[in-house]
Amino acid sequence: MRRVVVTGMGSISPFGKGVDILMDALMANRSAIIAVPELADIGSLRTRVAALVTGVDPKEIPRKFRRSMSKMSVYATLASQEAITMSHITEEHCSSGQMGVSIGSTVGSPIATHEFYADFLRSNTLDNIRATLFFQIMNHSCASNVAQVLGITGRLLAPSSACSTSTQAIGYGYEMIAFGKQDIMLCGGSDEFHPLSAATFDIINAASINYNERPHMTPRPFDINRDGVVAAEGCGVLILESLESAVNRNAPVFAELIGFSTVTDHSSIADPNADSIESCIRKALGDASINPDEAHYINAHATGTILGDIAEAEAIARIFGSSIAVSSLKGHLGHTMAASGALETIATIGMMNRGFLIPTRNLDNIDPACKGLRHIRNIEQSNIEVAIKNNFALGGVNSCIVIRRYKHDR
Repeated sequence: MRRVVVTGMGSISPFGKGVDILMDALMANRSAIIAVPELADIGSLRTRVAALVTGVDPKEIPRKFRRSMSKMSVYATLASQEAITMSHITEEHCSSGQMGVSIGSTVGSPIATHEFYADFLRSNTLDNIRATLFFQIMNHSCASNVAQVLGITGRLLAPSSACSTSTQAIGYGYEMIAFGKQDIMLCGGSDEFHPLSAATFDIINAASINYNERPHMTPRPFDINRDGVVAAEGCGVLILESLESAVNRNAPVFAELIGFSTVTDHSSIADPNADSIESCIRKALGDASINPDEAHYINAHATGTILGDIAEAEAIARIFGSSIAVSSLKGHLGHTMAASGALETIATIGMMNRGFLIPTRNLDNIDPACKGLRHIRNIEQSNIEVAIKNNFALGGVNSCIVIRRYKHDR
């Protein structure tokens, strides 16, 4: 198997456009959560908070491409362009057939879907339906639009597994390169906010509803007073590449991927399970050929739900005890859904390269059921060598990747 490295990253987050903007905001312990008054107009919807993207101009993308894009495809394209620039990828690389795309979303554009059905059910006619509509609502919209703009001719995947989407997208891209099927993969996930995103969690009593007047105080991963998810939007993209390819073209290398696992939990379609999470983490460690004591940091999925945080904390404690540093970034970013794994992987690599650990925001009083871990509660200087990124999704889809500081040994 070939070694796989990260040579570029791109971010569209609730903090704005760009990886540096994301990292600076996290380092400053800022919250991107805001009150969204429009949510009060929806009957029975109790949550009133979200984290929404700012600082994005869709007109940066030529109109001939933009016509077939929803917001989340715009996010994916702009994030991909940042990653391409960072990695020094050329048009020749994109069109070589040895570069592919693995970018997913939870569903096709919910905004475009809403607009279509609202108009169709009102008028019962196709007169107002735009020819480009399908390209916005198809499930592989983000991946296809990115490939069109960049001229990518290799393999195309569009994983769709809710919160696990972009971790799977990264993992599958990693495996393609490791097994020699592609040299370069553009991997990540993108999602746009729609009230139904928040409503999905509200209906199952998993959305934050107690901090509508104090949005900066939610979500609260691992905290005794946590009350659920805050829905968000954005996109994270990473360029994965074989080490040989990166070295041959003198590309920058930010980290190395050394392990991946994804497993299915059949015990419940909704409730997380500590046994399945533990199995997923152990399989990722096995794939990376490392022992638990060789890992130094876990970027937890930890969305601020009652059951989810407990299950993840229990699984981590079984494997690592209190020896490994743990934090979640949901208190800063909210839950960016399909984008969360990629954005948080980018942040984890940023921590590795900047030499610090970002704490779990709003973790004021640790839930006794989540104790036994080394929770990071303040900025810490740390030279992370190996990090683990967890993501666990509704539907029983658990995934995990293992990242190592790149050693310049070639």
